[in-house]
Amino acid sequence: MAGTREVTGDRARDEKLRQELLKSEKEAAEHVMLVDLARNDLGKVCELGSVKVPIYRKIVKFSKVQHIVSKVVGVLKQSADSFDVLEAVFPAGTVSGAPKIRAIEIIHELEEVPRGPYAGGVGFFEKDEADFAINIRSFYATEAKLYVQAGAGIVADSQPEFEYKETQHKASALLGALGVR
Repeated sequence: MAGTREVTGDRARDEKLRQELLKSEKEAAEHVMLVDLARNDLGKVCELGSVKVPIYRKIVKFSKVQHIVSKVVGVLKQSADSFDVLEAVFPAGTVSGAPKIRAIEIIHELEEVPRGPYAGGVGFFEKDEADFAINIRSFYATEAKLYVQAGAGIVADSQPEFEYKETQHKASALLGALGVR
């Protein structure tokens, strides 16, 4: 998932935002970069030539936002297991950036507060399978505070005001669940 517009509840406005999302060169470039990162990450643990993108740049609508979504799949190497997959893909490029290793270093240098569960994996292991998702919107509590976490992808063409507003739209579903508007 990379590329976001709000959902307003107005069908015509939402369709206009959907079209804007699909036509945006910035969003397309960011999405292509992140699909390539995912392909590269999976390529480390999948059979040579098996990594595919069966769903590419589909718009998926949620309660407060709509996203460009792609699906990257591959056939796991005989020598790899679910733990190897998690190690290869986390943190995902969608929450770290590219080049991945340097982007993670910069995140550690610049972010004043640890991410906690944000950008980590949420899922389960069973005997012969695992299913995990990236924790991109969450809240968690400590004894004294409640943290609401959401983010936006920053690229060279990003406009800070737009990215901030995008983060607010993403967090609004969480805040709504808490009765905060």
